[in-house]
Amino acid sequence: MSTKEIQQLDEREQRLLKTLIDLYIRDGQPVGSRTLSRGSDMQLSPATIRNVMADLEEMGLIHSPHTSAGRLPTEKGFRLFVDTMLNVQPLDSDEVHELRRQLDPNLNSKSLMHSATSILSDITHLAGVIMIPRAEVNMLRQLEFLPLSNRRVLAIMVINEKEVQNRIINTERDYTESELQQAANYINTHFLGKDLGSMRELLKQELHQAQQELSELMKLVIEVSGKVIDENLNLDEELLVEGQANLMEFEDLSDMEKLRRLFEAFHKKRDILHLLDRCQYSNGVQIFIGQESGYDPLGDCSVVTAPYDASGEVLGVLGVIGPTRMAYERIIPVVDVTARLLSAALNPKE
Repeated sequence: MSTKEIQQLDEREQRLLKTLIDLYIRDGQPVGSRTLSRGSDMQLSPATIRNVMADLEEMGLIHSPHTSAGRLPTEKGFRLFVDTMLNVQPLDSDEVHELRRQLDPNLNSKSLMHSATSILSDITHLAGVIMIPRAEVNMLRQLEFLPLSNRRVLAIMVINEKEVQNRIINTERDYTESELQQAANYINTHFLGKDLGSMRELLKQELHQAQQELSELMKLVIEVSGKVIDENLNLDEELLVEGQANLMEFEDLSDMEKLRRLFEAFHKKRDILHLLDRCQYSNGVQIFIGQESGYDPLGDCSVVTAPYDASGEVLGVLGVIGPTRMAYERIIPVVDVTARLLSAALNPKE
């Protein structure tokens, strides 16, 4: 909501909306006017509460599921709640001490990453995710493509100084040797000396900027180079996920088709990794509610993330994925403190 729209909510509407969302987060059920009256601790008649709920529904902040007499918050309502109504409570000293103990600076970086993912999953009872830094930069020195049968292309890459890697990729159609040579020439001209991670981001930018007017050459470049880069970067080594099974306990996500698509997203990892990429250079905690992630399988989920660093350089992003009715006031400080303690553990000791 805009600032103007927020200001249009009077104190009564704000209190009732906050109470409704608090009750929904706690119980996971549509909230009726009687329940809202008892939970709000406000001396209002049921008729008055129903009128306020009708106004909130007209603003798009709550909605009525099916024929239920109760109401649920919409994504817009959750966003207003998270941005303006949360009373985030800091973790107590015992919790911070335990987190610090598990993120022992004497552990190697790989063990620290796994510990951080487990911590996020165990404390929040959601799915913990962490984007881990690659151990080395893969610098492109040369790339060639050769056509194979059955819509396959052999990519031959020279990485760093003398390392040669071969990848066979599947394409949407057969390409001629001439077309593939053009694509290789384009890549070698524009991306020589770039690391593969930067190449992927630059190609994504070009695709976004020229979505409607891509030449056939650029379509080919984006298809074949994008696939070979993703295969070479090995996404399984870039993203750790733990606690996916926790999400099966939430009624909000109990639909088998939703769960199937969500677990498939965890398995493929690519789109979740791209979502975390968007958070890498943001300040502090970022929250995506439902469709804000831009990724359909996460449409009924919220994602809470925070970047972590070492020596002043951002290394990656960690966070949790769960239903939109997660306990944000509890989840946000857990993610924030875990990122800060992981950063401290990864920083060189003075």
